[in-house]
Amino acid sequence: MKKYFSFPVGCFLTNSLFFLAFLLGCSPQPPQIVTQNPSPMADSTRTHERIVARDLPGVSIQLPGVLSKPVDVYLSNSTDAANQIDLVIHLHGAAFVPNEAVFQTGKPFIAAAVNLGAGSSAYERPFSPQHVFPDLVAAILDTISALRQVQTTASHIYLTSFSAGYGAVRAILKYHAALLDGIILLDGLHTDYVPAGQPLAEGGQLNTDKLRDFVEFARQAADGRTKFLITHSEIFPGTYASTTETADYIIASLGLQRQAVLKWGPVGMQQLSEIRQNNLSILGFAGNTAPDHIDHLHGLPNFLQILLK
Repeated sequence: MKKYFSFPVGCFLTNSLFFLAFLLGCSPQPPQIVTQNPSPMADSTRTHERIVARDLPGVSIQLPGVLSKPVDVYLSNSTDAANQIDLVIHLHGAAFVPNEAVFQTGKPFIAAAVNLGAGSSAYERPFSPQHVFPDLVAAILDTISALRQVQTTASHIYLTSFSAGYGAVRAILKYHAALLDGIILLDGLHTDYVPAGQPLAEGGQLNTDKLRDFVEFARQAADGRTKFLITHSEIFPGTYASTTETADYIIASLGLQRQAVLKWGPVGMQQLSEIRQNNLSILGFAGNTAPDHIDHLHGLPNFLQILLK
């Protein structure tokens, strides 16, 4: 029988300009949020299927006090006999999406959804102190242990992030890469241009200092030592580096090459390219509109299955 404490489903802002700034915002120099050049394009070709929030077997609770906003925690019903449970911490996006993703694995899982606001700095700043990420993991496991009355540990820890949530991943990688068994970045890895606001086509360069830890984690995944999956769209913010440009930098840094593909992805996405090297996957998808961006979040159940394989 499902035990239910709270199940916030979240929502996205409806004002189109603020909507794009919220989802695609990046803050090269915190706390200032650098604006992007919003795409005037619309798409009526792809289906843009969406996960629907529903009651899932298991327990949903809110964990206050660790971060500035409560963390939504979901314990799947497949964990009754398990003392060690896989943990997914998702950064940015409605909690019912990672909940659905872990439920669909059919495996013991805890999902914790962190939502802290707009822009990458809203995620990077809170996780910059070295103690915050271990404190969060400990608080999640202590809460689940008390709830189950069984000492519960994490057999594996995975980070998944959408859009601006990568800011937290960058901060966590600085000190705690060894704690992570895998990462999924969903259309969300940016950096600033050098000089600021000057795109590559106009002679600018990427601020590669902010990509260094991502490259190293990708290198380890390519060697089979960890797991890393990156997805990106064709959205071009204009004032800071796109997810395509940062993916290209990682690919070049590892001496890899994209393979052209043309096939359907999850939720009606159209995949155009891929790299698969041991446990590293970099998947490129068509689209430069807001719905194309959100597709990556709602594709998380599929992408999580890929990572776990």
